[in-house]
Amino acid sequence: MFGDLMGMMGKLQETQAKIEETKKRLDTVLIDDQSSDGLLQVTMTANRSIKSLSLADELLEDKEQLEDYLVMVLNRTIEKASTINEAELAAAAKDGMPNIPGLDLFK
Repeated sequence: MFGDLMGMMGKLQETQAKIEETKKRLDTVLIDDQSSDGLLQVTMTANRSIKSLSLADELLEDKEQLEDYLVMVLNRTIEKASTINEAELAAAAKDGMPNIPGLDLFK
């Protein structure tokens, strides 16, 4: 029984290490998105950190339009990054989880 418990604890530590490695790797995964007319472009990591933002000069003339574009494109990019982030972290966690009967967290 204690051997199983120690094995599970070791497996959990391995899983935590895999998750941390995955988080570091996700800092290198870049998601690019832009407005439909290309006036605003955003690049973000899969950990939802903005790397670059590029906007056309004409957006500087209309504050309200710029705000709308920023909200729209940033939200869409964050959604894409979150989807990738959650899928990758879930995969890392699932692969490393010990087989505990009745505990099917990642089905």
